[in-house]
Amino acid sequence: MPKRPDQLGEAPFQPLDDDVEAVTTPKPVDDHKGHRERVRQRFLKAGGEAFEDYELLEMVLFLAIPYKDTKPLAKALLREFGSFSAVFSASHVRLSKFPGLSASSAANLKVIQSVAARFAREGIADDKPILASWSQLLDYFRSQMAFETVEQFRILFLDKKNRLIADEVQQVGTVDHTPVYPREVIKRSLELSATALILVHNHPSGDPAPSSADIRMTREIADIAKPLGIVLHDHIIVGKSGHASLRGLKLI
Repeated sequence: MPKRPDQLGEAPFQPLDDDVEAVTTPKPVDDHKGHRERVRQRFLKAGGEAFEDYELLEMVLFLAIPYKDTKPLAKALLREFGSFSAVFSASHVRLSKFPGLSASSAANLKVIQSVAARFAREGIADDKPILASWSQLLDYFRSQMAFETVEQFRILFLDKKNRLIADEVQQVGTVDHTPVYPREVIKRSLELSATALILVHNHPSGDPAPSSADIRMTREIADIAKPLGIVLHDHIIVGKSGHASLRGLKLI
């Protein structure tokens, strides 16, 4: 008959503390993958319009950050930057310094912003007259410029059927000023054989109200363009709080 361990002079087996915990305490179930899959299925069923901003941003972060709960990060980003659009419009440098975002994850957000911008631009760059898609055009301006930290001056050059020939950023300035040279605007219009223009610039302050300098510059461009058969349709100013149309305000 075999002897017991104590009969052999050996101490009975005592489990280590970690072994006791492993035996007596069930490990928490990692439901991370399950949560992501449930969110995806809800998105596929209900669509993005049914999602809060933080939920949609959480899903975007799924693509940039695997194996992590991204909901707290999504909420923190919205608190810091103020809106869904502002998160994507923030610079890569600022995003990569945000706790929880690596430089690689921040770059992925900027890629997604570029994809969205390209998608929006193609919506106004087809063969339709651009003035027939005015609301879509305003959405494009807002996505491209409303959250920039410095002023940009952009021009849309149109043909005689008001179809887009080119969309160009002509100047980049400071937080409250962009140098614009009316004769250079007209020179570029002639190079492209454009017969109509839409001017756009942003106000980083957020207030889209035109300044006296904005009005003066717009009228100067219109006065030079008119004898050459070039029509200035509008000058749009965009900011975080909305947009202003100088044509709508009867300032041109």
